[in-house]
Amino acid sequence: MTASPDRLKSLADCGDINSLKSAVREICTEFGRVTRIDVMTTTEGRKRRALCFLRLESPAQERELMNVLGLPRFGDDVLVVVDLPSDSDRLVI
Repeated sequence: MTASPDRLKSLADCGDINSLKSAVREICTEFGRVTRIDVMTTTEGRKRRALCFLRLESPAQERELMNVLGLPRFGDDVLVVVDLPSDSDRLVI
């Protein structure tokens, strides 16, 4: 299955950090093995986000992932920004 930016929308349904990391790894598997993933959550007003900083095995794999999914780079990492629900269904840290 070819990844598309729409596949990233399903990440908002993850209920905790571990399931979010697993879901990000699953989306990335067609591009290569994730060698590192760090997640940081932020809140600005009522808007909540998870920032997922990740690395794949090679820069070429990261470039392909970024091109197909429309992801930016933050420093040396690929950045996946996930908008989280702001209601009572909060992501468990």
